[in-house]
Amino acid sequence: MDAVRKLKAAFPNNVILADMKTVDTGAMEVEMAAKAGADIIILLGSADNSTIQDAIRSARKYGVKIMADLISAASPAKRARELAELGIDYINIHVGIDQQMIGEDPLTILKLLKINIPIAVAGGLDASSAAAAVLSGASIIIVGGNIVRSSNVTASARAIRQSMESLQLSLVPEKSMDEKTIELLRQVSTPNISDAMHRKGAMKDIHSICPGTKAVGKAVTVQTFPGDWAKSVEAINVAHVGDIIVINNNSTHVAPWGELATLSSINKGVAGVVIDGAVRDVDDIRRLNFPVFATSIVPNAGEPKGFGEINAEIQCGGQTVKPGDFIVGDDNGVVVISQERAYEIARRAAEVEKNERRIRDEIQRGKTLSEVLYLEKWEKKRGNSQ
Repeated sequence: MDAVRKLKAAFPNNVILADMKTVDTGAMEVEMAAKAGADIIILLGSADNSTIQDAIRSARKYGVKIMADLISAASPAKRARELAELGIDYINIHVGIDQQMIGEDPLTILKLLKINIPIAVAGGLDASSAAAAVLSGASIIIVGGNIVRSSNVTASARAIRQSMESLQLSLVPEKSMDEKTIELLRQVSTPNISDAMHRKGAMKDIHSICPGTKAVGKAVTVQTFPGDWAKSVEAINVAHVGDIIVINNNSTHVAPWGELATLSSINKGVAGVVIDGAVRDVDDIRRLNFPVFATSIVPNAGEPKGFGEINAEIQCGGQTVKPGDFIVGDDNGVVVISQERAYEIARRAAEVEKNERRIRDEIQRGKTLSEVLYLEKWEKKRGNSQ
């Protein structure tokens, strides 16, 4: 409430919204916020109708407005209509961060709403989606991360405001979930992805052969025997453009891959190769500048005996890899992401990258990393041992 008082004192002629997210004792919390200087007060739309109704009575008493936030509502369009009938002043279509990570979108819900009260929209909005929200009927646009986590908050806010005012949208075809996932993964590093996966997913002892290259794609898996390179090469025929061939060869002494296989992969449009095993011809591969990741470099190859299998579940660098899983490799190493969670992990990795960008900006302004992260404040406290 003190924050509301200070904002009202600093901006007496502006509308102040108190995001209380009240779920109980509606009348009391509305009274608190109203007396502190709020003009609009947010309740959770999932609150019981009795809480909503008492909050509305309190709002009418103190001359303020009520907004209902539909974050995590089971049936947001249905609940919005119910809240409108109860007398809510504003509806906030809000898709939470965790919901955004799995592909939920507030604009999809907005297009289903047919109510005669002002609608606010929140949840991952940027310049393009903010304009789309206005065109779809929203009168209030709420933007968080795409401003406060950007390197230049003023420029980001200006771009969003200009997009809303001009309502210029780029008419591009809707991308598939796989295309969106690949696009996001190209923008982040393997450390970003590992952080998003709670420090999991990284392959052990597999390193980039061509520094500076990056590979992002879906896995075509190969299980073969030490030095047998037949299935590794045959996988090139199976792979589609943009796929990554992932090989478990179980040998650091005999190579199942070299320059000619690399050249063939380039011609086919393969995005990269990951080998739990050795590679050879690295001087030629480096001239081709093709993303190859392996455990070791040797001069000798094996024989094409043809044992093994393509597109079976394999182990590679200590990680389970299934056909269609997403693979990302860069100078830091290689991570594998299950296809079931790939879009979510890509979104979470993008959030990690945004947060690191903000931290980097604060360090460049003179703070230490410990100060930016408040390490002493947030470190786990342990009792003194006896």
